[in-house]
Amino acid sequence: MTEAAERSDVLLEVRDVTMKFTKYEVGVDSLKELVVRAFRGDLKREKFVCLEHIDFTVHRGEAVALIGRNGVGKSTLLKIVSGILKPTEGYAKAYGRISPLLQLGAGFDGNATGMENIYLNAAILGYTKKEIDEKLDNILEFAELGDFIYSPVKTYSSGMLARLGFSIAINMDSEIMLIDEILAVGDIAFQQKCYKKLEELRAKGLTFLIVSHSDVVESLCDRAIWIERGHMIADGDVKSIFERYKQSMMQPAQ
Repeated sequence: MTEAAERSDVLLEVRDVTMKFTKYEVGVDSLKELVVRAFRGDLKREKFVCLEHIDFTVHRGEAVALIGRNGVGKSTLLKIVSGILKPTEGYAKAYGRISPLLQLGAGFDGNATGMENIYLNAAILGYTKKEIDEKLDNILEFAELGDFIYSPVKTYSSGMLARLGFSIAINMDSEIMLIDEILAVGDIAFQQKCYKKLEELRAKGLTFLIVSHSDVVESLCDRAIWIERGHMIADGDVKSIFERYKQSMMQPAQ
C-alpha cells in the first residue's frame, strides 16, 4: 500500500495508467493468414493507445461515475481495476474486496445451471462455499428466476443473465463494486429494483465505480470522471461534469 493510501481512507488508486493494444492492418481474413504473414514478417501492425496517463483515487464511501462516448476506454479501465487486464504502464490497486459486474455472462459457464453458476461465480470472486451458502437465499430471492435457476445459463435471455449477475454481485460482502452498463439490460421494473438496492448499499457506505450514460446514475453518484479518446477530461462534482458532458454530446466527435 502506498503512503497516500495508508494515511487516508483510499480504497482504490489508479496511477498513470496507460493501455496500448496491437492493431493489425485491415485485410487479414483468417487466423491462418495472420500466422503466415506474421512469420514472413510482412504483416503491418501498430500500437493503438486506448488509455493514456489516467490518474485518480477513490475514497471509501464514494460513488463515482465513469462517463464518455462509446469506445473511449471506460470498460477497459474497469477491467484494469478489477485485475482482468494488466496496463501497459502504471498500475491500479484496490485496498478492499471487489465485486465486478462488467459484462453479461462474465465468469459464467454456459453449460452449467444458474444455481451452479452462483457457486462458480462467487468462488471466482474469492468466497468460500460456507459464505455462498449463507447468501444463497438472498441471491435467489433478488434474481427472481424461479425454476429457471436449475436451467443452463446458455438458455437465459440477456435480462435473465443480468438478474443473476447483479444479484450475486450485490449480495456478497464487498467493499468496492464495479458496474459496467449492466443496468441498461432487462425490464424497467427490475432496473428500478436494482437502482433502489444500489441506493440502499450507497447509504450503508459501499463504494461504487460505475460506467453508465443514465441520468439515474447522476442521482446515485456524487462524483464523475469524464474520459474522451483515452484521456481524462475532467474529474469533479457529478452534476457539473454531467452538464458539461451532455453539452459536448450535442457536438460532433472530434
